[in-house]
Amino acid sequence: MANTTNTAPVTAEHSEMPAAQAPFPPFAPVNLAPLLVWLAISFALLYLLMSRIALPHVEKVLRGRRSKITDDLGDAFARRKEADEASAAYQKTLTDARSNAQALAQQTYTRLAAETDAKRKALDAELSAKLADSEAQIEAMTAKAMANVGQIAHETASAIVEHLTGKPADAKVISEALASVKS
Repeated sequence: MANTTNTAPVTAEHSEMPAAQAPFPPFAPVNLAPLLVWLAISFALLYLLMSRIALPHVEKVLRGRRSKITDDLGDAFARRKEADEASAAYQKTLTDARSNAQALAQQTYTRLAAETDAKRKALDAELSAKLADSEAQIEAMTAKAMANVGQIAHETASAIVEHLTGKPADAKVISEALASVKS
């Protein structure tokens, strides 16, 4: 067999080690000056656009938000003050109502106690009068009954003596005997 070798010339394209290449164009020292000029122009245009169009709009929005927040805080403080005043008025009204209710309850209690006391005293006087009348009646009935008891005892003693002795009893002796028994 024949020994065939490829005798193609070795070039920079096909070699494993690349030959010195040109640098990446933006990093090439030749292009540095024009890049800096375009950077300055782009920055200036961007600055003008931002300062004339975007930043005034952002500033306007920030001012609006700041004034809205300030107004809202002012309203909140005013409403808080109103709420505190309303709460104080409510507490005062509630305290006044409680004291009025207590005073009314005390007056009602005093009035009812006086009425009850007056009714009790009237009832006591009425019952005392009825009791005195009843006691007087009882004494009268007792006196009447006792008056009759003496006469009944005299008659009964006379009847017993007469029945036992068969003779009528002496009224004077029976009266003395009854008098000694009474004392």
